[in-house]
Amino acid sequence: MAALKPHFPPVRACLFDMDGLLLDTEDIYTLCNNVILRECNRPDLPWNIKAQLQGRPGPEAGEIFHAWAQLPIPRAEYIRKNTELQRKHFPSAQPLPGVPELLKTLTDKGVQLALATSSHTANFKLKTSHLQKLFKHFPEEQRVLGDDPRIPPGRGKPAPDIYLLALETINDRLRKQGKKEIKKEECLVFEDSVPGVEAGRRAGMRVVWCPHLQLLKEYKGREKEVLAGLTNGGVDPQVKEVMEEAAVGGEGKGRGWPGRRDDGWAELLKSLEGFPYGRYGIGGD
Repeated sequence: MAALKPHFPPVRACLFDMDGLLLDTEDIYTLCNNVILRECNRPDLPWNIKAQLQGRPGPEAGEIFHAWAQLPIPRAEYIRKNTELQRKHFPSAQPLPGVPELLKTLTDKGVQLALATSSHTANFKLKTSHLQKLFKHFPEEQRVLGDDPRIPPGRGKPAPDIYLLALETINDRLRKQGKKEIKKEECLVFEDSVPGVEAGRRAGMRVVWCPHLQLLKEYKGREKEVLAGLTNGGVDPQVKEVMEEAAVGGEGKGRGWPGRRDDGWAELLKSLEGFPYGRYGIGGD
């Protein structure tokens, strides 16, 4: 992995994805889907499809899933079953290793924090109501959820809008306090998903990619492409063709540019434990 370039300014704001990055909810999503798939005599959700669902708003992820799954049940029945399973399992979600320490340390060091998750409000509450101590690090006005009306339809990840809006929530508060606003290059995005990394890069921000180990295996040999945001939204061509035939989807980019391989704007970390604060100008490690 190429070393980060030394000319970057110190990081003043960290913008976080949630599912699979802060919480173990990506595994819960897989569990719920596999229950329904098995009931329908379909194979378990493979990681090459799972990778395309991560980070996206629910409607877009749903189109990709159904284009692959071809379930023999009505869409409404799938939604009912999936909702029931999620209501059962999301309240058991737990922080991933290193997350509580990372958020506390960043807060103690005066770094501004915002949340940028594709989860809509109802699911967000299911996943976090029992984790108030963890999410107190994110002020209410600095939580941007997937159903936020300020994000236009079709502009979810991999489009950069959610991260640009998350930064604006921070700057809005700083302006009111008479403090200096934060620039995009002073932001560090934390992501586990491939579309999320692309969203951060297209927002003009630095990115830490901390993927599920199975996702990392899926993109073995393409890590530099992911870090540059050059995966074209991460949608498999065959799945995309089915979606286009059904006149659904759309990658929602069209704003912001990805980076280049080895340009130093993004880094792969296999865990958030022992985060290298000094590398980002956030004080000593």
